[in-house]
Amino acid sequence: MIAAEDVALILLAAGRSERFGDRDKLEQPYLAEPIGFHVVTALEAVPFHTRIAVVSGTRLDYAARGYRVVVNDHPEQGQGGSLALGIAALRTTGANAVLIALADMPRVTAAHIYRLLDTAVGEAAVVASSDGVCPMPPALFGAAHFDALSALTGDAGARNLVRAGHHVVTSPAELVDIDTPEQLESLRQKARGSAR
Repeated sequence: MIAAEDVALILLAAGRSERFGDRDKLEQPYLAEPIGFHVVTALEAVPFHTRIAVVSGTRLDYAARGYRVVVNDHPEQGQGGSLALGIAALRTTGANAVLIALADMPRVTAAHIYRLLDTAVGEAAVVASSDGVCPMPPALFGAAHFDALSALTGDAGARNLVRAGHHVVTSPAELVDIDTPEQLESLRQKARGSAR
């Protein structure tokens, strides 16, 4: 087990949202809150060592929610570039591990994050989420992987590390990633249906 107090949370919020047209998908409302704040709210009681948000072009104020904000001026370089910026920011914090979460995954819960933390062991830990088929974020990496994470490029991000790590299965509904307006509308309809 790795304690949350030893882990830096890096929230990746610098995607270009190309499939969302000219709107910032993170600012779109879902259940009375912008998509980009759902994971922030879900994880606010988890006592992380530090919180870092890597952003680009969003008007959402992550600093007001307790995050150190790092601006990615080159989001076109993909998720790897955002990861490298986040890792560079955490190196001065003394954290022994990092949890990578995506701001466009509005249904992630603190309970699932605690399961990732409970599964992780030591500096070589790699523990990812899974829907039972594919490993994906949120994912936790021990300090032994900081150099590899900071050297990543492109949109593949940490995919190869994640595939080789441990996987904690949770409901596919919890790992929904919003990439298109249609996906957001589908999620809104499901929420309206369950409220009845």
